[in-house]
Amino acid sequence: MNLNTLIRQTHRWLSIVFTAGVVGYMIVMTKGQPPAWVGLFALVPLILLLVSGLYMFVLPYVTKGRRRAEG
Repeated sequence: MNLNTLIRQTHRWLSIVFTAGVVGYMIVMTKGQPPAWVGLFALVPLILLLVSGLYMFVLPYVTKGRRRAEG
């Protein structure tokens, strides 16, 4: 499996985990003020989404630069 494919699949699954974390946080908020650690269920996937999203954003520019340097 290619590293880029693995990162894309991980990004997709992280988006599902993030969405579930946000929905879970909203459900817990309906029952009163939740503890601070409950917010981490949405924050941790969000940070990982940021990293993988930035990688996928920069990837075309890096590969274009490599092709120019080779050619």
